[in-house]
Amino acid sequence: MKKSITRIILLLIVVLFGGAMYYLYQKNSEDPTVYETDKASTRTIIKKTVATGSILPLEEVLIKPNISGVIEEVFVEGGDYVKSGDLICKIKVVPNLNALNNAKNAIDEAKIALNDQNRNLQRQKGLFDKGVISQVDLERAQVSYDQAKQAYGAANKGYEIVKTGTARGYGNAANTQIRATVSGMVLEVPVEVGNQVIESNNFNEGTTIAAIADVDKMIFEGKVDESEVGKIKENLPLEITVGAIEDLKFDAVLDYIAPKGKTENGAIQFEIKGTLKKQDSVFIRAGLSANASIILARVDSVLSIKEALVQFDKETKKPFVEIEKGDQQFERKDIELGISDGIFVEVKSGVTADDKIKVWNEIEEEENGN
Repeated sequence: MKKSITRIILLLIVVLFGGAMYYLYQKNSEDPTVYETDKASTRTIIKKTVATGSILPLEEVLIKPNISGVIEEVFVEGGDYVKSGDLICKIKVVPNLNALNNAKNAIDEAKIALNDQNRNLQRQKGLFDKGVISQVDLERAQVSYDQAKQAYGAANKGYEIVKTGTARGYGNAANTQIRATVSGMVLEVPVEVGNQVIESNNFNEGTTIAAIADVDKMIFEGKVDESEVGKIKENLPLEITVGAIEDLKFDAVLDYIAPKGKTENGAIQFEIKGTLKKQDSVFIRAGLSANASIILARVDSVLSIKEALVQFDKETKKPFVEIEKGDQQFERKDIELGISDGIFVEVKSGVTADDKIKVWNEIEEEENGN
């Protein structure tokens, strides 16, 4: 019995020893991990954030009528250049019946008063000729007659204005002729002949006849998220890309950041504006969608490495890389970093352009982890 137990124990020892030897053999026969290397390079690094928006005129003026009526004739269309005072359209007045009736009654009343003063003047002249009244009394009667005559003429003009929107003798002052108040390009004319328009007053902003703007003065208007607004400030440079204009970038300057954000789709957005520098060779249409790259920082011709090469000490959180000192032999080296664009990062000290930096075999690590 004792001999059987001894034989079993010896057999187990032999099996375990053989297994251990086989494991060591397989381990030694595996190919060693080979790490690739990369070098630092000289490049320009730009740290930026992106805002979406559109291109709009710096000043857009909406032309509105001072009288209600129907568009009788339009003299301009979108894309035309106009000067201040140029005729845009003509309005035909549709008179209000109540106002027309009141104006007609005013004429009748003024006619009655005029006839009365005329009779009084003739009577005073007869008395003056007989020496009954003085020159002063005659002159007073003449003044009263002249005033009644003036009131009658004003009533007739008032009736004509209510009926047609203008009167003889007013010429360019007639408010049925809508004219440009500024010089620039006509962006749009949202009315057509036959459309009814409403006058601009204290209770109604009125119908827009035309929109005019100086297209040489354009701005970018967009929005940035609350997570980015703390990184930007006024007078930072912008690079504007317009979707409809390929392969071109337009320079601008950030000159406005809204002091108050607005909630849109569950996120706080802040409005920003940037003035574009004039482009003589390219015409930028108002309303085009655009993206603005806000340049937060920029360094030219600096030594940089890929961010994937940088490691951080678990305790001190300081950055370092591993430099090759021999065949697959690496040494840790602390580095000082500058600005980053998300892919490359500036290296201020710690490595040179000739150093070979260890590239971690991320693919193999993921396979082992699985």
